[in-house]
Amino acid sequence: MNNRPTASLLCMGLLAALLVSTAAQAAETTPAAQLQHWSTQAGAPGNAAKGQTFFNAKHGGEWSCASCHGTPPTTQGKHANTGKVIAPLAPAFNAKAFTDSAKVDKWFKRNCNDVLSRECSAGEKADVLAYLNSLK
Repeated sequence: MNNRPTASLLCMGLLAALLVSTAAQAAETTPAAQLQHWSTQAGAPGNAAKGQTFFNAKHGGEWSCASCHGTPPTTQGKHANTGKVIAPLAPAFNAKAFTDSAKVDKWFKRNCNDVLSRECSAGEKADVLAYLNSLK
């Protein structure tokens, strides 16, 4: 009895399950869910107009969010110091934006520290996400 076709189908099924699992892990959240999370943490809904102002302001330092991500952040940006290319930040222009909670937390922490010399508040994150989600 030859099990090759069955083994081949089993391998293909396992590969498909692995790919689906990997895709689900890579996109375990959405930009809308992130906005809701930070709005809940802030106790108020994100405000796109305030988020746009925050995004473009230098806050007393030499960089703003827009320094690296562009104005508006709908095309590739470039890190102001290293020159490294950065994918568009607005979710409508980058399907991967804000789909991994760990990355969202990491980059908010790092970028807020670069721009503000501190972590962003939940309200600031909600406002910026409201702005970014509004870009179409």
